[in-house]
Amino acid sequence: MKSFFDTSVLVATFLENHEHHERSFALFEDAHRRNACCGAHSLAEIYATLTRLPGKFRLGTDQVLLFIELIEERLEIVSLDTREYAAAIKAAAAVGIVGGTIYDALLGQCALKARATKIYTWNAAHFMMLGTQISEKVQTP
Repeated sequence: MKSFFDTSVLVATFLENHEHHERSFALFEDAHRRNACCGAHSLAEIYATLTRLPGKFRLGTDQVLLFIELIEERLEIVSLDTREYAAAIKAAAAVGIVGGTIYDALLGQCALKARATKIYTWNAAHFMMLGTQISEKVQTP
């Protein structure tokens, strides 16, 4: 059994004041490379999100880079090659995916590539739009 972590779960893992921190952190704490993974794109999303939080919640780059190192140590990082990227975008377009939901579609394809049995996300609505192959794996922590 393999779990896939969406960016929303990883962001909540590292923000103590996040409403989903405790459940996300507990899930991450139990994860190991042999049974858990995330998409490579999530590393950039985490960096972008945590370094641009408003005011006092914003984290410094050094702290965020430490979080990314923790993710790399604990989770298998899954990426798509050029053909897989193009196929995922075409498949998303075919089911009407537009805008930023494409990033969730790409992460969904990473989960399938990794043969994940569960996709953990706090953004279930976007993943539910991606067809049954992905939606049947979606769970909140």
